[in-house]
Amino acid sequence: MKSLKGLSIIFLFLLSACNNNQPNRHGAENLLQQEWKDIIELASGTEVNIFMWGGDEGINSYIDDWVAPRLLENHDIILTRTPMDTENILQKLLTEKKAGKDSGTIDVIWVNGENFKNAKENELLLGAFSNKLPNVQQYVDLESLDVQYDFGTSTENMEAPWGKVQFVLAYNSANIAEPPRTFEELKVWVQENEGKFTYPEASDFTGNAFLRHLMYEAAGGVDQLLSRSFDEQYIYTQSQEMWTYLRDIKPFLWRSGETYPQDLAALDRLYSDGEVWMTMGYNEARVESLIEKGIFPDSTKTFVFDSGSIGNTHFLTIPYNSPNVTGAMVAINYLLSPEAQLKKMEPSMWGENMALDPTKLSEDLQKQLRHVNRGDSVLSSEVLKDHLLPEVDSLYVNWVKETWQNEVVQTP
Repeated sequence: MKSLKGLSIIFLFLLSACNNNQPNRHGAENLLQQEWKDIIELASGTEVNIFMWGGDEGINSYIDDWVAPRLLENHDIILTRTPMDTENILQKLLTEKKAGKDSGTIDVIWVNGENFKNAKENELLLGAFSNKLPNVQQYVDLESLDVQYDFGTSTENMEAPWGKVQFVLAYNSANIAEPPRTFEELKVWVQENEGKFTYPEASDFTGNAFLRHLMYEAAGGVDQLLSRSFDEQYIYTQSQEMWTYLRDIKPFLWRSGETYPQDLAALDRLYSDGEVWMTMGYNEARVESLIEKGIFPDSTKTFVFDSGSIGNTHFLTIPYNSPNVTGAMVAINYLLSPEAQLKKMEPSMWGENMALDPTKLSEDLQKQLRHVNRGDSVLSSEVLKDHLLPEVDSLYVNWVKETWQNEVVQTP
């Protein structure tokens, strides 16, 4: 009896500490077993630190100007956004784990693909939590393969789907009457319009995605890559045409290919300043908000190559040493609410597609969804669906990054 009483006191102490000082890794398993109403109560009055890529002004504005005020009003949670490269976030977590730091500074991470795989394999994540979120249970298609798998890695409820995007290129129609529709047409266009095209370096998420489209084509189509696990020898042999292509266009790129934009934000600045006539992005609707804000010219339009465009699902996760597990869960659940997901689709906000299954929405919510005007620059859902390409093994991301350095950057 004394032992049971002692355990009860310890448990109550943990709950009290969680409520006053933000819940940390100690007792996280107990927190995951709490009733949702108790989790909401524990999260009230806390701060949630979300670490995420910060290279898109529309995304940043959506979090800072729309989500954060409502999360504070509805749940008394302060949401603080920290822009950071995901690889650096994972390195920080890995360093903390090796040092035995059980309470860190990160509560929520925007992640997918290779970064999720690395985080999972290195045990840097909290564990299964997403299936406990009411909005996931009610509105997400848990049987969908793009929810169950992230670039081929089983998610096992360690991350919650946040949105779906598809890669498009954007161009200034005042300068380009008709954009190139194939990589061969792009090559001709680049050579005829010297200095007016470039792409972010391969270490950037967008730049890497652009290069993977070329990799698909060089490999003879995405099916050739999906039919086998990552095979470095196979892809190196198949990709020689890809590297030749990139070396051929290099002298005709912005600044003669001697340097590349460090990230998408840098490429967007070049485009908005008129130095280049095309930009790109892993979101079919991202340019609409930039047009509305006057950052991009009104003449901006988007297109995809005839060979297709890569699309995927991205996620939110909680690190193993989050100091505020309950706050993180409540924040993620709100980000997956129909209200937040529908608002995210508006071009004045983020503009990307929702992670929720439309068929699971109420009739009123489905009506709201039908009335979302994504903007004139956004390709029709039919065009996007007809050109959708899946992601392949996340190991190709690193392979493209490393091989691009050797085959393109370091080659005269």
